[in-house]
Amino acid sequence: MKIRRFFNQLGPGLLFASMAIGTSHLVLSTKAGAIYGPLMIFPILLANLLKFPFFEFGVRFTHATEKSLTEGYAAHSRWFLYLYALVNLVSAFTILAALYSVTSGMTVNVFTALVPSPSAAAVGLFAFISAVLIIGRYKLLEESLKYIVFILIIALIATVLLVTFNAEPQSNPDFQAPPWFDAAGVLFIISLVGWMPTAVEASGWVSLWNLEKIKQSNEEISVKSALKEFNLGYLITAILAVLFFYIGYMGLYSSGTVLSDSSVKFASELTDIFTLQLGNWARIFISTAALAAMFSSCLSAHDALARVLVDLATRLGLTKKNPYGVAVLLLAAVNLVVILFFSSSMGGLIAIATFASFVFAPLLGYMNHALIFSSQTPKAHQPSALMKILSWSGIVFLGAFALYYLYLILSA
Repeated sequence: MKIRRFFNQLGPGLLFASMAIGTSHLVLSTKAGAIYGPLMIFPILLANLLKFPFFEFGVRFTHATEKSLTEGYAAHSRWFLYLYALVNLVSAFTILAALYSVTSGMTVNVFTALVPSPSAAAVGLFAFISAVLIIGRYKLLEESLKYIVFILIIALIATVLLVTFNAEPQSNPDFQAPPWFDAAGVLFIISLVGWMPTAVEASGWVSLWNLEKIKQSNEEISVKSALKEFNLGYLITAILAVLFFYIGYMGLYSSGTVLSDSSVKFASELTDIFTLQLGNWARIFISTAALAAMFSSCLSAHDALARVLVDLATRLGLTKKNPYGVAVLLLAAVNLVVILFFSSSMGGLIAIATFASFVFAPLLGYMNHALIFSSQTPKAHQPSALMKILSWSGIVFLGAFALYYLYLILSA
């Protein structure tokens, strides 16, 4: 009964975890351990800590006011709403295509005999996920992700145990860890921090999931219980980042192995490397963990982007209805076209999305800070002084990184 009650309480926090554990964890965390070694764990932990207030504020604001962050932005300042709409519009037609592209490659890697090509896998994934979201809506999304994330955690723990007790990487006697502060190292750290655990605009997505949870709940959800559930999901996200980092470090560090910059090739290479080390029987655990991570990210990100685009269109006066199903299909169609016809330009498209998410991150963080300490949020539900200090620290931290990122781009 306690286990069942625990699972029933899981919701938006779990959706956040499933959405965040995509490329940032599978690719960036694993590469951080594989290439740069044990000290690179500190930027991962720091990013998770300093971004936490911005996501927590989204949950807190929604349950304290029963309004989404986008509604709060519109009431606080129209410029807040315009900026948030711009960032999400860029992400909707780039990041989702990237997630599906990587997941399609992994699907072929796992189901080689059943799926003829990544393009066919992409079509199947868009069709299947769109059907799940339109037919099942939030309830089915929440229920299905509980099982998917459970499978991911089991497969990931199995992989961690395998690399701890069985992996014997080929150590290169001439190996030297690459420097952190040359051009390549700084850009890697910027990407790692920028996408760990995920982009700051996802705070609005979490807000909408919480609003939907409130609408569907048969009993009142207190601010305290909502924050407790989200904190658990956020903790799971951080732990999984550490586990992917550990897998990369234990299996590949000091071996001199050069991993591909392509996410699809990277996943295939990672599976093949560990299969050689551990034996072919271990492939199922490694490939399942990778595929579950990316599939859950596709499923939750597709739903979140559809919700936020509909909500933004309503706030901007572009529609009076709630065409969630139309938004799901539109996102599927446009991103499928991007994958099928613009795959050669995918790197440039992702660079645009990365630029928007990273440069605007401190501004989005400040927007959430301003909203949670405004008159819209009842005093009784405003964060503590410690959380306020942590929030300002995150804004300064992300602001400094964003300015340095702009400097690197302009001086290149």
